[in-house]
Amino acid sequence: MSKGLAGMMKQAQMIQQKMAKLQEESANRTAEATAGGGAVTVVVSGKNEIKTLLIKPEAVDPNDVEMLQDLVTAAVNEALKKVHAEMAAEMAKITGGMNIPGLF
Repeated sequence: MSKGLAGMMKQAQMIQQKMAKLQEESANRTAEATAGGGAVTVVVSGKNEIKTLLIKPEAVDPNDVEMLQDLVTAAVNEALKKVHAEMAAEMAKITGGMNIPGLF
């Protein structure tokens, strides 16, 4: 095997190890987002799990359930965007900016 190919294989193995570590760490990463001026706050993990959902009492109006649903949806979506962006930035550091589909 040529030195160049061996070096590439070693580099690929290092990238694979770093990616595996990042995926393990993703469960501990979180992102927070709010909607409705803080009426709804959501914290999600890097594994796309909702860790915390806080709803202020004044956001609960039995006559306007749709608004509360929209606020929850907006907060969850924003938190997921944040955590995905953070994970993508970390992945870019590992891959040198090379975009590998399906990783994060």
